[in-house]
Amino acid sequence: MAGAGLNSNSAKSKSGKQKSLGETVSDIVELLKAYAKQETVEPLKRLGRYLGFGVGGSVLMATGFVLLILAGLRALQTQTGSTFTGSWSWAPYAIMIVVSLLVAVLFLSFIKPKGARK
Repeated sequence: MAGAGLNSNSAKSKSGKQKSLGETVSDIVELLKAYAKQETVEPLKRLGRYLGFGVGGSVLMATGFVLLILAGLRALQTQTGSTFTGSWSWAPYAIMIVVSLLVAVLFLSFIKPKGARK
C-alpha cells in the first residue's frame, strides 16, 4: 500500500531519529486538535458571519418595507382629498394590507426548495 499516507519514515522526527512513543502520541493529539479546529470551529465562524449578514439584511429590509407601507398609507389618507373620509376611512388600511400581502406572496414565490432547479 504505497499510497496509503503512511510510510516507514512516519515515526521519525525531522532530524532522522526514531521518535519515542510519548512524542508520537503527543504529535497525534496535536494533529487531532488541529484537524478538529479546522473542520469545526472555522466553518462555524464562517456560518456565523453568513447568518449575521442574513439576519441584518432581513431586519433592514423589513424595516424599509414597513416604512414604505406607512408612507403609502399616509399618502392615501392625505393625497386623495375626501375620497377616503367618513364611512370609507377604513379603505386605505385595507388597501395597504392587500399590497403588503401581495408583496409577501411575491417574495415567497422566489423561495425554492434546495434541490429544485429551473
